[in-house]
Amino acid sequence: MSFAFVFPGQGSQSIGMLAALSQTDPVVRATFEEASAALGYDLWQLTQEGPKERLDSTECTQPAMLAAGVATWRLWHKRGGIDPILVSGHSLGEFTAFVCAGAIDFAAAIDLVRFRGKVMQEAVPAGQGAMAAVLGLEDADVERVCREAGGGEIVEAVNFNSPGQVVIAGQASAVQRAAEAAKAQGAKKVMPLPISVPSHSSLMRSAGQRLGERLASVEIRTPRIRCLSPVDVAIHAQPEEIRTHLSQQLSRPVQWWATVRALAKEGISQMIECGPGKVLTGLNRRIEKREGLEFMALEDPATLDAALAATQR
Repeated sequence: MSFAFVFPGQGSQSIGMLAALSQTDPVVRATFEEASAALGYDLWQLTQEGPKERLDSTECTQPAMLAAGVATWRLWHKRGGIDPILVSGHSLGEFTAFVCAGAIDFAAAIDLVRFRGKVMQEAVPAGQGAMAAVLGLEDADVERVCREAGGGEIVEAVNFNSPGQVVIAGQASAVQRAAEAAKAQGAKKVMPLPISVPSHSSLMRSAGQRLGERLASVEIRTPRIRCLSPVDVAIHAQPEEIRTHLSQQLSRPVQWWATVRALAKEGISQMIECGPGKVLTGLNRRIEKREGLEFMALEDPATLDAALAATQR
């Protein structure tokens, strides 16, 4: 039985995330305690009690999502789960994938993504950038709307999440103009996202350069599980290649639907979301209709049990 794990990124965080799973085994809280020691504040308390505005700030969201993905991964293995044949992650989730595949130590990655969030926020101060999901338009139409709505500012299509769902990002005023233009072009809905910086837009290039300098001092090993990147839909296995890739992916679009289809072509039986919520699972079901492929999310004890049973058949 072969399966793939996918790790969610920013936008999947919520107050109370992983609470039910944490009651099944101390490994969840222990993972957050390890992250808290690296951060210098109680990350578990933040995820359980808020305030939501702080959890949604990118400098806090990124360590929280990484810790949640790793905690779920550790719980999976403690319960007897085996390794997937492939891992991938949406945006920040790609860092989680590399940690779980053994390429980067968890504590080092927590510090790294905290720094990633910090330089992203400094590149575009809070309130000046924005992201929004556009539903119901073709990819090419969203890209055209962004070009026409820019008005000398930056707004770009940055996450190709599924056919008919594209996330745009850039300067807040330009994102607002593009959102209105998308509605005028027939978009079914345009939803602002709870992300405080315009991730994966060209506005993040300076942050990517600073991240690259930080990555130079981080030990990176060859992953023991194949890691498929959603930026170029390619496997990255060499440490120096991974180092360069992680610094560049910050300002490059996420090709999620192409990634899911590439994973499905590997002949897997299950695609399992490892982390809080089920955002990716919903997307994945809309992207890939291959008969016999199950989509699952490890969001509570019942779904964890179901996924363990499905992968051990």
